[in-house]
Amino acid sequence: MSNKLSKPTCPPWFSELCGIKNLVEEQEFLINGQEFLVKNGIPRSKALFSATQKQTEEAFGFKWKKRDTFESEASLKRMRAWLNERYGTATTIPWLNGSSGSRPIVLDAGCGAAMSGLEYFSPVLDKINYLGVDVSEAADVAAARFAERGVSASFMQADISNLPFAPASLDIVFSEGVLHHTDSTENAIKSIAPLIKSGGHFMFYVYKTKGPVREFTDDYIRTQLQDMSMQEAWDAMMPLTELGNLLGELNIEIDIPREIDLLDLPSGRINLQRLFYWHVFKAFHHPDLSLEEMNHINYDWYAPANAYRQTPEEVRTWCQEAGLKVEHEVVEDAGITIIAEKQANENWIDN
Repeated sequence: MSNKLSKPTCPPWFSELCGIKNLVEEQEFLINGQEFLVKNGIPRSKALFSATQKQTEEAFGFKWKKRDTFESEASLKRMRAWLNERYGTATTIPWLNGSSGSRPIVLDAGCGAAMSGLEYFSPVLDKINYLGVDVSEAADVAAARFAERGVSASFMQADISNLPFAPASLDIVFSEGVLHHTDSTENAIKSIAPLIKSGGHFMFYVYKTKGPVREFTDDYIRTQLQDMSMQEAWDAMMPLTELGNLLGELNIEIDIPREIDLLDLPSGRINLQRLFYWHVFKAFHHPDLSLEEMNHINYDWYAPANAYRQTPEEVRTWCQEAGLKVEHEVVEDAGITIIAEKQANENWIDN
């Protein structure tokens, strides 16, 4: 189903947020001084991106258009379970269930094809006003996927580190695995936080710093891919994906007798595939996914030029400095999940 609208219109909340009445095809307009152009019913920023951010935009635009690599029921089920495990189910969170008496505006900052957005918010989409924003043309894929489900939503193509919205205009910001793909994770957090209303919430997931071998390998592989086309990079990832699949199918466990501090490698029993995955290179494996789906996940990690990793201490500090009180935190080998409340005083300090 096409998301191109013959007579684009704005829902009232989106009109108020952006200060425009209608989305007229090829119309140019300003939102708080930023230039936008409407194309296929979606406002798109005319601002230029940095070289690395432009590459990241192209990498994700390519990936999310390959819908057959992430839309199987097994893939979506895995994502749904992982989101609920880290954030808690949307139906159990009061401020996502209309407890305030009005539909909150939920910005999906870096929505991609709305894989995470649809899987997480589906149970409460009738209780929120969803706005998906992405730096790439994945916003078109997200709009099409919402339209195919008959769900009302709004979309925009823009840099999430330079959004045009007024301060304190958003109720909830959700950014699943995206902030680290900007030019600066810290700046992204601190530029988005002022847009959230006092008492509103920022939900996000960012990559966590890993051991020295994995960090070196990640940077090395990512550098190798930068001179390739997106298809060449996708193809170059496939042998690594095949190796990860082979290791997973072997299903061998080993017992590391002593912690290896020099490599940040813990002791204990570990699956051989997991040992390589966490401590040598990312080669995802899941028995219910196809090679193409696993390659999608590996490509997602390695292809973008921007892919910063951070420590939990850094993330907590950035939240504090941005006036965000961390209410919920999950730290895993893969990354850091945060739910934080925006404080009335941006200089709030956790005592």
